[in-house]
Amino acid sequence: MKSYTDLEQSRKLAEILPLESADMVYVHTTDLEGDEHYDIDFRNNQPLFEDDIPAWNIAALLGVIPKHIKDYNVLRIDISENEFAVWYDEIGCGVNNELPDITKKTAIDACYEMILKLNELKML
Repeated sequence: MKSYTDLEQSRKLAEILPLESADMVYVHTTDLEGDEHYDIDFRNNQPLFEDDIPAWNIAALLGVIPKHIKDYNVLRIDISENEFAVWYDEIGCGVNNELPDITKKTAIDACYEMILKLNELKML
């Protein structure tokens, strides 16, 4: 099971989300042979150095997704054996087809896609 955003997702989210919303960090390191790589560090509130990249777990991602949009669209989450879905229901009307409806294999991927879509719609 995917526990946090991968490096590519983290880079993209760092362009969109407040960096303080991240709860972990990919620390840029160079080993003795001079090879560069990133190691995940689960400590939060750690200062970021220039080449470090913030990362988010599922709780942090859910924390930045609005629970309501325009007071009458409510965030819904469905977890099944092999997929995770996030969407908005319009109170009294059901699914709001004008808002994103995302289904992915992992919760991290679904929340990541929802954040990208909401950002495109300027609803974050």
